[in-house]
Order: sequence, then C-alpha cells, then structure tokens
Amino acid sequence: MRLINTANYDIKTLQARLVPMLECIDKVCREHHLRYYLWAGTMLGAVRHKGFIPWDDDMDICMPRPDYDLLLAHCHEWMPAPFEVVGPHNRSDYPYPFAKVEDSSTTVLERPDFNFPEGIYVDIFPIDGIPSDKAVATKHLKKYKFWRHLLFFRGRDPFKHGKGPRSWWPLLIHKMYSLQQLQDKVQRLMTQYKFDDCEQVIDYDSVFRGIVAKKILGEPKEYEFEGKKFLGVSDAHQYLTEMYGDYMTPPPKEKQIQHNFYYINLELPYREFAKQNNITIAR
Repeated sequence: MRLINTANYDIKTLQARLVPMLECIDKVCREHHLRYYLWAGTMLGAVRHKGFIPWDDDMDICMPRPDYDLLLAHCHEWMPAPFEVVGPHNRSDYPYPFAKVEDSSTTVLERPDFNFPEGIYVDIFPIDGIPSDKAVATKHLKKYKFWRHLLFFRGRDPFKHGKGPRSWWPLLIHKMYSLQQLQDKVQRLMTQYKFDDCEQVIDYDSVFRGIVAKKILGEPKEYEFEGKKFLGVSDAHQYLTEMYGDYMTPPPKEKQIQHNFYYINLELPYREFAKQNNITIAR
C-alpha cells in the first residue's frame, strides 16, 4: 500500500478534535465510578501549559487495571459513536498491548509498515502491580520486554526493509506466532501482579521508567486542561519529577518532536479507508 506521507497536518486542528474525546472519557468514567488519570505528556501538559504541550499530537491517560477492565467490558454500551474503545480485547490484528479510545470518523496510519488503520485516539494505559523487590521486578520486566519486542515485529510488515536478510527475523516470528498468541503472552505478564496487592505499580509501556509508588496516584485530582477540568495523579510533582526531571523547563527545540503520523485524514472514517485500500479489519 503506497500513500502520500501527510505528516504536515495542522497540529492545532488535531488537538481540537482530541479534547472532546477526553471529555467523553471523563464523563463515562465519572458516571460509572472508574478511576482514570491524565498521564505522561498529557499530565505534563496540564501542569506546565494547562493544556497540550504545544507540539504534542496525542493524549494519554492511565487506569488501574480493575477500572480498565470494566471499561473494556462495557465500552460498547457506555461509549457513544463515533468514539469507540479499540484494543487486543476486540481486534485480533491489534499490535499494541494497551487500548485506545478512537474517533471512528477519522483515519490514522501511524507507520508505513503497520497495515493497521485506526481513528485519531487517546491512549489508555492499564496500571498493574509490580513487585517491590528490585531483582524480581527486573527479571519480570526483562521477560516482558522480550515478548513485547516479538509483538512489535509480528505487527509490522516483515518486508519493511526489502526481502533480504533484514526480513528474516520478522518473517520467522510471523511463522512461529500469531499476533493473538503474542498478545495473550504479553497480557499474562502484565497482569501477573495485581494492582490492589502491590505498593508499587507500573505503566508497562514505559517499562522500567513506568514504575511508581501507588500512593503517587492517590485519589484522582482535578487539573485544568484546555479550559476544561480533567482528573490527574494526586502527587503530580513527584510523578513528573521521576518521569522528566526538571519538568517545568521545556526541552530544546530539536527535541520538541511530534508523532508525524504516516497518514492522517480527519474527514474519512477508518473503515471506509480500509475498504478503499482492500484492508480487512479483523475482529
């Protein structure tokens, strides 16, 4: 599939489309008593900019695993169109170990080697338990990183770099495992330690940097974001310091990097895009 790289999209237009998605998530979570927290760059944006980091083109939240699982179990009844929760729980071609709330009236291709159309999205990272014993946690996370690496290669086009030796490793993974088999393995590792039983918790997407004391999350606290009120971590200073160091000082210009999605269309539903390009959306 050959598409024109449309990385030069207007970031302000995209950001304006993302805020109503977060408003919808906030409404659903408050109505059904689910905990969520602004997370990563979105939490940083709320504190430093009271909104988006100027070059940020996505949004991140996290949810303790019990709340995350409830949202996934009821998303079809709770989430109004055109928004939908997409993840390994309902798409067998899904290449990430966490779910997203997507706007199905839009189309995004993150990478040219991922044959996975989706809508613009808010990432939802489940927060799981992790052992306080550093040696046990390190061994566990090394195992997770190995299987997560295989999942990444299984989700991409094995011929990204042509049909020479660089395709052999991805091809071998394609022959050995289905995407669903690798998802199952990764999900078992992520849920091995229960959120409620641990003093330390983890956002597995950040691997070792994702480990935080559960008390830092605390009770969700309101923060201003683009003129709205959303919920974030209780101890934002501690969380952001551990994640970013001097978080109130923006990085130099050369490190102010956005996603640069490979293809994005804010007017075309991703299922229509899939039809036009003969892509089967798996269920």
